[in-house]
Amino acid sequence: MTPFGRTLCAMITPFTPAGALDLDGAQRLADHLVTQGCDGLVLSGTTGESPTTTDAEKSALVTAVREAVGTRATIVAGVGTPDTAHTARLAREAEKAGADGLLVSAPYYSLPPQDAVEAHFLEIADTTDLPLALYDIPSRTGVRIAPDSLLRLAEHPRIVAVKDCSYDFLSAQKLIPRTGLAYYAGSDELNLALYAVGGSGCVSTVANVAPDRVRAVLDAFDAGDTAGAARLQHRMTPLVEAMMASGLPGTVTAKALLAALDLPAGPVRPPLRPATPRTTDALRKAYDLAAV
Repeated sequence: MTPFGRTLCAMITPFTPAGALDLDGAQRLADHLVTQGCDGLVLSGTTGESPTTTDAEKSALVTAVREAVGTRATIVAGVGTPDTAHTARLAREAEKAGADGLLVSAPYYSLPPQDAVEAHFLEIADTTDLPLALYDIPSRTGVRIAPDSLLRLAEHPRIVAVKDCSYDFLSAQKLIPRTGLAYYAGSDELNLALYAVGGSGCVSTVANVAPDRVRAVLDAFDAGDTAGAARLQHRMTPLVEAMMASGLPGTVTAKALLAALDLPAGPVRPPLRPATPRTTDALRKAYDLAAV
């Protein structure tokens, strides 16, 4: 089951040199990503700097990207906040703006118990007619979506997917067949591994700079060339490590590489800070090594 596609990019949010939302750049980047192999785009997620973009900017971004890609790709709007009422408002605005689905994280900072986490998701699922992907990323939210909670939440007809950044591979293997939810790898190093045990694809930060290479891994696996898929994933490893395990957020490394490749990106918004020239050089070398 691939409700939002198979190769999804956790797209950065382009800004102008002055730090304003760059809608023209977002449209050009979205078109490039889809042309190069992405069949879905996740907007205003972690990589999209959602903590530092306004509600109006989030809606404008969905509208602009929808105009750019039409029906060539799905658009999933990140609407996660620590406030249930605010999340519901963002969900309704994303639906009006043209999103195909919603990415909803567990409410962070306040550390609600699991029954409150479930109630939060159920309220959002009842707010619009859009399907939901639950975003399990406890390293950032401080709250895990417990396996028992996922089993219950999967009974809701509009809760259809999980973006899995839990780093609990055993739990994912157990829950995929039990829940019937579409599981998307949210950690690029696990794209192939999760796909091989029944995952639906990936929501990839690395796809911002290498969409064709991210897709090639899954294409090879689907073609029955499992050894080839493994080789392609291995070739991507230095780039994944450079972008996602360098001590910098993936937003920072993705924007540095996009700028080096003359693609729309712009600066990051504070409190994030840009990559140094030395880091950017290392990223470009890793990118070149990952060439298919």
